[in-house]
Amino acid sequence: MSPSRIPPLQISAFTATSSVGVGKTALLSALEQSRSGLRANDFGPTPLPTWIGRVDGLEELRLPESLASWDCRNNRLAWLGLQADGFMEAVAAARKRYGPARIALILGTSTSSIGETEEAYTRLDDGAFPVDQRRPKVHTPHSLTMFVQEALGLEGPAETISTACSSSAKVFASAERLIRLGLVDAAVVGGVDTLCGSVLFGFNSLELVSPEPCRPFDAGRNGISLGEAAGFALVERGPGKLELLGYGEASDAHHMSTPHPEGLGAEKAMDDALARAGLNTDAIDYINMHGTASTKNDEVEGALVARRFPETTHASSTKGFTGHTLGAAGIVEAVISLLAIETGLKPGTVNTTTLDADCGPQIKLQPARGEVRYALSNSFGFGGNNCSLVFGKGAAA
Repeated sequence: MSPSRIPPLQISAFTATSSVGVGKTALLSALEQSRSGLRANDFGPTPLPTWIGRVDGLEELRLPESLASWDCRNNRLAWLGLQADGFMEAVAAARKRYGPARIALILGTSTSSIGETEEAYTRLDDGAFPVDQRRPKVHTPHSLTMFVQEALGLEGPAETISTACSSSAKVFASAERLIRLGLVDAAVVGGVDTLCGSVLFGFNSLELVSPEPCRPFDAGRNGISLGEAAGFALVERGPGKLELLGYGEASDAHHMSTPHPEGLGAEKAMDDALARAGLNTDAIDYINMHGTASTKNDEVEGALVARRFPETTHASSTKGFTGHTLGAAGIVEAVISLLAIETGLKPGTVNTTTLDADCGPQIKLQPARGEVRYALSNSFGFGGNNCSLVFGKGAAA
């Protein structure tokens, strides 16, 4: 049974910071120029031979004194991201309109501050964390959300979603439910993930990491490039210039890391998102594919889009720009989808030269321009945890 159509919610502010730069202007410039932010891996004491999407300046960045107790790489990136595109000012204005208790905070992350916990374990003192690392609120998966809640002065419901690569896509679904139920009037949603040893060496142990820049949907693709990013959006009740129209969530639980061979969970997520938006596949002008450049993920998603969407649909993977930012991938690619609607820029797929013959003509290597009324963004995670989002141009645009 398909879900019912939902009233649209306005996206009144949004921002993303990644390896291509801080904020929307830097991101849009990279997308226009097909300029990748990937570099040869220079992270950690013994860098793996791979390529990464690293955000510059995090080592030197310092949190304000009032927030210094939260210091770690992940929270530094969150702070950097919050300051871009007037986002903190937009939240402050919403806080004044609704009151701090009527704004929810829902953030996705895959590893949160685990990099700081790794550091603490390397410095064990007689089996215990060193004194300066005895900070329970930092060594928890909820650290990111607690930090951002304090930084933004919010007092409403606070939720951390950790469902691997779909984490910060699912935040929009949670926000819609909280607003529809009348529990809040607005929600700050987003996600932050940073590079750390567990991520790099963990994915390497799964034989998923490429020794070169990732090539989504390429016939010769050979793995992912990991990255780090922070992104946020302010979702409010009622229509606006940019709107959240639909979402779909599904968990096919086919395998711990391999997608269902027919993409059943992914297709269910897409169908539910379109149903909530009241749209058919031919209404979608741009699809931001999950497109990790791993062999099976791209094969399944490419075939799914090929059989369900018109050949004229412009689809691309943007992970060649930023790397796979894990728990932040959903929000970064939601921001890219919103920029496509706002500017008419439909990004290409960088680093890829020869499309896999099993992928359809929808996947484009070069950027294009044209009106984007509706955009679909896919985020498919480990364990078959899938989420699709539909954004649209509101009547006020």
